[in-house]
Amino acid sequence: MKERMNKTAIIFGGSGYIGRNMLSFFLREKVFSKYIICDINKLEGSHGEGNVKFIKTDIRRPINLSVEELDTQNSWIFNFAAIHREPGHQYKEYFDTNIPGAENINDFARKIGVKNLFFTSSIAPYGKSLDQRTEKSVLYPETAYGISKALAEKIHQQWLSEEPSRRLIIVRPSVIYGPKDPGNVYRMIKALKKGTFVLPDGGRVVKSYGYVYGLVESMLFTLNQKDRLIIYNYAENPVIPLNEMVTVVKKELNISKPTLKVPVGILAIIAGVFQIGFKLIGKKSDIHPVRVRKAGFPTNIKPQYLIDNGFEFKYGFEKSLVHWMEQSPEDFK
Repeated sequence: MKERMNKTAIIFGGSGYIGRNMLSFFLREKVFSKYIICDINKLEGSHGEGNVKFIKTDIRRPINLSVEELDTQNSWIFNFAAIHREPGHQYKEYFDTNIPGAENINDFARKIGVKNLFFTSSIAPYGKSLDQRTEKSVLYPETAYGISKALAEKIHQQWLSEEPSRRLIIVRPSVIYGPKDPGNVYRMIKALKKGTFVLPDGGRVVKSYGYVYGLVESMLFTLNQKDRLIIYNYAENPVIPLNEMVTVVKKELNISKPTLKVPVGILAIIAGVFQIGFKLIGKKSDIHPVRVRKAGFPTNIKPQYLIDNGFEFKYGFEKSLVHWMEQSPEDFK
């Protein structure tokens, strides 16, 4: 009977950027025999040939899904679902989603008997620090997002403690970027092409980043380890300062436009003026003082667990940029 049961991945938040990329990678590697994508947003694109199923799901409410012929020992639940854009939501929204979401997924795992859970947290629980952070560093979350993620980690660890046969993996990703992602790294590239990018404080700051292809490879790597509890950072190793990242982008894309260097405080004031101006005309702008201040503060995260356990980091910033252009050249037009 066991042979006929499905080794299944149940992916909450699976329609999001990380979920879609993990699904594509896992399908290629034949990691699971069946995939159930649970999200409030429909899964875009075509994935798999009948072994991928989408179920509209809101993790803020009790989860009642029927999963048949489930291999509970070898199947995994993935919790990628979260309110994460910052700024972009009211303070309470992060708690209204990220906390009950973790609790409801725990209850669902208990109900169906799955022994393995994977949670994407964030580097936000580390808070601000000029010092390098590893997995053993103390957490000092300061924002609603960081606090809610730190609490969700503890909620999932409570589930782990209830039964010795359970496994839990928590990844704390740095800034993730790659094909089709309109995030911070892509915004920097677009601004450099336009000649409008400004280096805060000369760009000497270290901003840890992770290429999405490397992240999903690290997920499979940790699934194949034996530890009951794994908490690990994901960032490329080594990382380079922001000014060196700018130099790499300019070289690879043949950009000759100048890049200004301005103190963060002045940039934040300018961003605030832009915000007020756009509000007056009823439009939104990506130029936000909170993002400017975040850009000027270091997030020096070291993936010590992966280093210690022999994970192969394939995507330094320059290699990842070349790979990105090969995979999705239209992003750079």
